[in-house]
Amino acid sequence: MYDLIGIKGKGSDSGPGVSECGGKDPNKYFQIFHPWSFYPASPDQLEGVMERLKEELPKHGWKVVEYGPDTSKNKNINLTADNDEKKHSVNITYYAKRKPQKLGLTVVSGCYQVPDGEKVDRF
Repeated sequence: MYDLIGIKGKGSDSGPGVSECGGKDPNKYFQIFHPWSFYPASPDQLEGVMERLKEELPKHGWKVVEYGPDTSKNKNINLTADNDEKKHSVNITYYAKRKPQKLGLTVVSGCYQVPDGEKVDRF
C-alpha cells in the first residue's frame, strides 16, 4: 500500500489482529486484520491521493467496490477495494479535516480454516 499511496510519510506502529468470520464456526475459521494510519511528510501531499488510489488500485489487481464520502459530519472520503487473487480487502479513509491530516487503512484477509487438531491463536 505504501507504494500505491505514492508519497513520502510515516505509518503508525499498530499490529495485526485476529477476528471471526461472520456466520462461521469461530473455533475453525478466522481472518487477519491490520489497521494502521499513514501520516504524510506534508499535509498538502494528501490532496488528490484518494482519486489516484481509485485509478491505481485496479492496475494492481484490486477492484474498487466503494468510493465516496462517508456519513460523518466531515464527509471523509472512503475507498474500499477487494483483491480476489490475494484474498484481501482494504478500506482507506482520508481524514482531511483532522489535525494532522492522515489516511486510515485497514487490510482484512479472507477467511481461513484452522487445520485439524489446531486452534485459532487470537492476538
